[in-house]
Amino acid sequence: MKNLITSESVTIGHPDKMCDMISDHILDAYLRIDDNSRVAVEVMATSKKVIVSGEVTSKGKVNVEALVRKTICNIGYDNDDACYNGKTIPIEIIMNTQSPDISMGVNKKEIGAGDQGMMYGYATNETKEYMPITCVLANNLAKKLEEVRKNKVIPYLLPDGKCQVTFDYDTNTVDTVVVSNQHLDIDMEKLREDIKDKVILKVIPKKYLTNKTKYYINPTGRFRIGGPLGDTGLTGRKIIVDTYGGIIPHGGGAFSGKDYTKVDRTGAYYARYVAKNIVASGLCDKLIISVSYAIGVSKPVSIYANIFEDNQDKLNLIYEIIDKFFDFSPNNMIKELNLKKLEYLKTTAYSHFGKKDLPYEKLNKVSKIKKYLLIKNNC
Repeated sequence: MKNLITSESVTIGHPDKMCDMISDHILDAYLRIDDNSRVAVEVMATSKKVIVSGEVTSKGKVNVEALVRKTICNIGYDNDDACYNGKTIPIEIIMNTQSPDISMGVNKKEIGAGDQGMMYGYATNETKEYMPITCVLANNLAKKLEEVRKNKVIPYLLPDGKCQVTFDYDTNTVDTVVVSNQHLDIDMEKLREDIKDKVILKVIPKKYLTNKTKYYINPTGRFRIGGPLGDTGLTGRKIIVDTYGGIIPHGGGAFSGKDYTKVDRTGAYYARYVAKNIVASGLCDKLIISVSYAIGVSKPVSIYANIFEDNQDKLNLIYEIIDKFFDFSPNNMIKELNLKKLEYLKTTAYSHFGKKDLPYEKLNKVSKIKKYLLIKNNC
């Protein structure tokens, strides 16, 4: 039995990811005006309408309809040939203010968690991004599809697309690559040749490909109808793509459209920050951090670590490091990661993790952890 692991990614034109981008674009707009805004925006995109709903309490006034149209058009759905047109699609906006029952637990000096639930963070040293290689390759494929479409390298591609990479950890090679991308009328063999040559072979390093690697490119054939015309999109429906590609568990809470008081998002970001800094310090090869909260309470209900090793001494040391160098209270997470000023749209596509220049990806605790480990070892 082969040791095969698969991860998926989607392009920005995938209907669910389009809804995520709209939600985060609206979130950013409110936070730019009033960084104390409370925002939880959900979007549904159908063939005949875009519906924006949710709760917003803010001093800011935002032209939501204009932002929705701008986001859709920037993705590439700006003409009827693309099967969706952000300039003309009807938009319905159904917005309320945040529930006072929630706000009384959040709007206080020591911010309480905006909801109950559990979040997961993960890091592995198998790639320079400290991400699973399946995620890195799948996300890079999806980014490349966007690049060759926008730069007209493959001019007949349309915005909707999916990628999937199956990696054989026994042989350290790619077993299977799956790519499906929306397109204008074009010969299928031409499309398959272009995507293999100009996307797959440009992205996946040769050392991972063998003569046994399988390629499935638009395996069903024609993919002319895509985006919300072909499949209704919803905010928060790509939570595995947004995280670690199914390598570890997921708490279930989505990220996009939620402000920094929502621990679904902030807790997951901070857990990644903790895991990445500990792995980068050399203490373990991979690490899961799980944290859970009760609504309105600042202190986590639980923090759990898994190093995939039967080494209790090392695990105890990791808990010691977490307690000494990290603080999972919402107040601290928001301040330490500067989440009031984060441009959330930068996080939305191609996983929220493994990117440069995001505050929860910084490795600023590594030197402190290494120094602490050195002192412990010399005692």
